[in-house]
Amino acid sequence: MELKPIAHIRTDFPEKFGVPRQGGLLKGLYGYIEFEPEYRSEDAVRGLGGFSHIWVIWGFSENRSDDWNFTVRPPRLGGNERRGVFATRSPLRPNPIGLSSLRLVEIRKGPVLVVEAPDMVSGTPIYDIKPYVPYSDSHPDATEGFTAANRDYSIDVVIPEDIRRKLGEETADALSEVLAQDPRPAFHHDAERVYGMSFRNLQVKFRVSDRVCTVISVE
Repeated sequence: MELKPIAHIRTDFPEKFGVPRQGGLLKGLYGYIEFEPEYRSEDAVRGLGGFSHIWVIWGFSENRSDDWNFTVRPPRLGGNERRGVFATRSPLRPNPIGLSSLRLVEIRKGPVLVVEAPDMVSGTPIYDIKPYVPYSDSHPDATEGFTAANRDYSIDVVIPEDIRRKLGEETADALSEVLAQDPRPAFHHDAERVYGMSFRNLQVKFRVSDRVCTVISVE
């Protein structure tokens, strides 16, 4: 079976590092799904505007197809315990396919689908889009296994006032939301280490010590 992208998504994340680990977490950040020419038809999304959420099936295009194992170390468990790859949402999988449930904000002319809180690198290929149907897709009595551990984990973020002024309030607040999710690998705990990530058109450097993230510079 050969999958062909029907679209690509534009997001605030040019690189893998810093991308939210799950879709729907960072409210106020948006992605723009732009269809390939042969699928660029208003007819293809007729009726989709009546749904508040959609399923997006996409590809881990930044991963090597052979870079996977039967077990992985989920960040939820601090990166110290292993679980089976099929018991996790690790991007390192036999078939590099991602699945995200995202809020559909609007459908713009094109058509372009505006979605909230995507968990994808900008340029990620989209293979399919389906409406989220609450009566069949929602399971209020579902159990969450080991993902219940550290469910509400986050870190405090400090952006010095001079950097905040340089960024502007909207971008500074959005960056704070991203960093609060702690983008570091789960097994990294070096308080002196300086991390760098791309966000929008920025290069951000920061440190984390005692669950406090301090932005050092933004270029």
